[in-house]
Order: sequence, then structure tokens, then C-alpha cells
Amino acid sequence: MGKVAAQLKVMPESPEIDLDGLQETLEEALPEGAEISGIERDDVAFGLVALLPTVIVADDEGGTEAVEKAFAELDDVESVSVESVGRL
Repeated sequence: MGKVAAQLKVMPESPEIDLDGLQETLEEALPEGAEISGIERDDVAFGLVALLPTVIVADDEGGTEAVEKAFAELDDVESVSVESVGRL
């Protein structure tokens, strides 16, 4: 079984959210078997900045669903979406 790299877009609830703290929380919330290989930031609008973590997961049924669910359940996260997926 191979692995895939998926870039997710994590939108914080407000511009006042501490992005460094949210980044640490994302890393702690990862399900077993997933890892973050890097995180970029994207200026969205009106001071709101999205985090764009690239997550490495197994290429099997469900793919990024467990990671998306774990991130979406965090207090400071408004939404999570998959931006791109590619094989490693």
C-alpha cells in the first residue's frame, strides 16, 4: 500500500486565532498513521489567514477522512477542505 500527500485548507474561526497555537493543535490532533510534512499560510481576506497543511496518509479507503474529521472537531477551526491530493 502506498502513501499520498494531501494539501488541506484549514480555516480558523476568526482572524484573532493564534495560528502558531492552531498549528501545534493540528499536529497533536493527527490520527495514527498520518503525518504533516509542512504547513503553508494563505491570506484569505480581511486579516483571515488559512493554514494549508500537507498531510501524508496511507493510500487506502477513506484516505484523508480521518484527518479531516480530527481537524474539523477542533475548537478554533471553522472548516476543513481538501485542496489537492497526489501520490508520493
